[in-house]
Amino acid sequence: MPDLPDLTDIVRFDEAGLVPVVIQDWGTGEVLTLAYANDEALRRTRETGELHLWSRSRQELWHKGATSGNVQRVRALRVDCDQDAVLALVEPAGPACHTGARTCFHAPGAPEGPAGDEVPGDQLAPHEVLPDLERVLAARAADAPEGSYTAQLLRDRAFAGAKVEEEAEEVFRAAREESDDRVDNEAADVLYHLLALIRGRGRTLGDVQEVLRARRR
Repeated sequence: MPDLPDLTDIVRFDEAGLVPVVIQDWGTGEVLTLAYANDEALRRTRETGELHLWSRSRQELWHKGATSGNVQRVRALRVDCDQDAVLALVEPAGPACHTGARTCFHAPGAPEGPAGDEVPGDQLAPHEVLPDLERVLAARAADAPEGSYTAQLLRDRAFAGAKVEEEAEEVFRAAREESDDRVDNEAADVLYHLLALIRGRGRTLGDVQEVLRARRR
């Protein structure tokens, strides 16, 4: 369990004794929920390593996921510059939303629930693109539809490796003699094939990012 800071003497609570908590996915950077905590919730979070909040509707302490099993293990807590808001970076064990959706923030006009969790590609923020692609790859790995190019990459390691090598050579060629747009497109092809290769090995982008994070120390 990470050594979480004691925020109870740092945070500036509002007149109701609460502080807003922005809950962010540790692995993807995606915002999952906006909730509230009181001093007891912050203490319980620090003691257990799992997110505790205060339910304004029920007026009670709330251990996130205690009923559903979708607990959120807290990896880091941060306070904003005015000390009146908290950022909780968590590893969610399942959907964050009570509707069963991955995040409480649905696309405008989308229905509540898992179906509303799918944000159209043109509405994805840049930091959401790779996590979204990973979810698509996971779905292809699970379904393995007949004739799917992605499914072939996922099940055939040699084929996936050859495609990564081929696409990397195309990036090199584009960088040497083609336009910036071509470099962007070829680099995108490398990322797609590389993520498929990683998923085919049962690994994730998060595993690779952990290596880079360790090197940053």
